[in-house]
Amino acid sequence: MSSLTDVKLKRWMRKREPVAKADGGGLTFTLSAKGTAAWILRYRFGRKPRELTLGRYPDITLAKARELATGERAKIQQGADPAREKQQAKHAAAIAKTFRELALDYMEKVFPRLAENTVKQRGQQIRKLVLPKLGHLAARDVTTADLVALVEGVGKRSANVAELVLTAVSEIFKHGLARHVVTGNPCAGISVSAICGARVPKRPRLKLTEEELRVILPALPTIGEPNALAAKILLVTCARIGELARARWDDVDLDRAEWHIPDANSKTGRGFTVPLPDCAVEWFEALRPFACGSPFVLPARQERRREHFGDVPFEQRSLNAQLHKLCDRLGDKVRRFTPHDLRSTARSHLAALGVNIIVAERCLNHSLGGLLAVYDKHDYLTERRAALNLWASFVHACETGQPWKADSVVPFRSASVA
Repeated sequence: MSSLTDVKLKRWMRKREPVAKADGGGLTFTLSAKGTAAWILRYRFGRKPRELTLGRYPDITLAKARELATGERAKIQQGADPAREKQQAKHAAAIAKTFRELALDYMEKVFPRLAENTVKQRGQQIRKLVLPKLGHLAARDVTTADLVALVEGVGKRSANVAELVLTAVSEIFKHGLARHVVTGNPCAGISVSAICGARVPKRPRLKLTEEELRVILPALPTIGEPNALAAKILLVTCARIGELARARWDDVDLDRAEWHIPDANSKTGRGFTVPLPDCAVEWFEALRPFACGSPFVLPARQERRREHFGDVPFEQRSLNAQLHKLCDRLGDKVRRFTPHDLRSTARSHLAALGVNIIVAERCLNHSLGGLLAVYDKHDYLTERRAALNLWASFVHACETGQPWKADSVVPFRSASVA
């Protein structure tokens, strides 16, 4: 006999208290502590209790729930198991997902838990390198051979990127296993080195010598004033090029002579304040006219890039390319270097100038590691300012052709890049 009424249902909904009320014939109204109401059909199949969710209330009304329950009971009497059939249909739909659908589900569910830099890098690799090759395939049909071909193709350009791509695909399949979309991870047993050969050793970081700096710094204006200013800021502040590329004018306080690198812009994910020597303050001021009102210290310069992406930071590779051209023009007077080599150059010279190792490491925003990282919470801002002022004085002497005398350091204003 039916025992539920619309009045009772609405009263229970208003109270928002957990209930489970039978209507008869196995039809049950349930209301969870979170306020989710649903219709459940309880029955026995093969002497075992079974449950079938018919839908949520009020989307499914009382009258509709009774109608659905009647239909399902008729199937049960004919020997069917509706709950099992629904489970099988759900599983069939899951395993029919394409790799693209699985990858997008992975990015939606997992990316919010990852670091911003990881999300940006992995998302780009998935969209540009993985999905064009595997996206159209059913996720369960992707084979080890498919992945070997993918890794081999990417590895021809970069073994490092091939490693990252393989990691991304493996993480997608791990997600698929957890979601019961696939039954195995075809990435297991795949080795990038076996496919692409031994990785080419990374080029060691350079320490540009004093002699090389005395050649490079006066020649920097030949690569354009914005590029020259950017290179000198990187050299004197020990910052990463990505941190400068994403810097906004709101991050730079020239009155306090400080540049704050936000968490999102820092490779370590931890914000950092860089004390600016006088020359770096002047270089930032000299960059402002080139920004043309952009919020970025170094905005995109190519009109095509601005039209396509809007007001975005400049392309970091452009500075790298300009520095390589400069080295080619200077010939055998200097070794070819990258923007990141400016950090290793600064760190090496800080040591040579007698700067304490902890202060030097903090100038580069390196973690102190071990017990120092646990117990030493000092920011070393005052000590870093003194160290960078000393380093800036050395750079100034190299740029202007003056002899370097550590015992005669005086405050100075920077030389023009023009």
